[in-house]
Amino acid sequence: MRDFSRSHDALSLNTATVRKQWRLPEIVDACARHGIRTIAPWRDQVADCGLARAGELIRAHGLALSGYCRGGMFPAIDAAARRAALEDNFRAVDEAAALGSPCLVLVVGGLPGALDGAPAHRDLGRARGEVRDGVAALLEYAREAAMPLAIEPLHPMYAADRSCVNTLEQALDLCDAVDPGRGGGVGVAIDVYHVWWDPKLAAQVARAGRDRILAFHVCDWLVRTTDLLLDRGMMGDGVIDIPAIRRWVEGAGYRGACEVEIFSAGNWWQRPGDEVLATCIARFGSCV
Repeated sequence: MRDFSRSHDALSLNTATVRKQWRLPEIVDACARHGIRTIAPWRDQVADCGLARAGELIRAHGLALSGYCRGGMFPAIDAAARRAALEDNFRAVDEAAALGSPCLVLVVGGLPGALDGAPAHRDLGRARGEVRDGVAALLEYAREAAMPLAIEPLHPMYAADRSCVNTLEQALDLCDAVDPGRGGGVGVAIDVYHVWWDPKLAAQVARAGRDRILAFHVCDWLVRTTDLLLDRGMMGDGVIDIPAIRRWVEGAGYRGACEVEIFSAGNWWQRPGDEVLATCIARFGSCV
């Protein structure tokens, strides 16, 4: 397992971690200032900055990407809406390619309308079928652009509204369904926040192997979580055995960046951005 105690070269900052403090140009400047060499930007932040300018800033500061957030959200109420979602994913692939990202992260979606509080139906099996079909169609386009797709399983608490793929096993089954020969182009993003609880995790990480693990995200699970989405913990503040999971991931062959992704409306988003980045670096060395 790699030693992070003396260097944070392998740290990537998911730009959502300081999205309330800074816009993308300021985040890029701050990362360069703190010696953070890799980032994972979100589409809305790139759109706010402008795709061309975002690429210029990233390149000018000598930064690399660990991923691009995000595509997905495939299930929809009817065929026209599903086609519109797929076309938006095509654009996400093009943006990721323009920025030089190694993968496009997919949060696949759940019941149509649930994110707005009004699910159109309750058929989770139907939603999962639409996810499979959507990923398969997107994979054809993504392969032409040489842009790998990283399916991110989300914690079961998000099954209705954000992702009906809730375990690493499900995500890998989906990979095998659309890419049965392991021809490449599709894999998984493993976020400890979503999978740490899974009793099958170690076995499924080993099953994934080097060719399926495209991204690795870290933060922590707070026991007294106050918000299902916006109360992630800084590494070391919760109950996840992050080093153990990283040992499994690296044992499977992963050698990419470890991406810090923290949504924290009541804590870390309220602190100065430079303090957040300095804490990320310190905890990366001691808790990851």
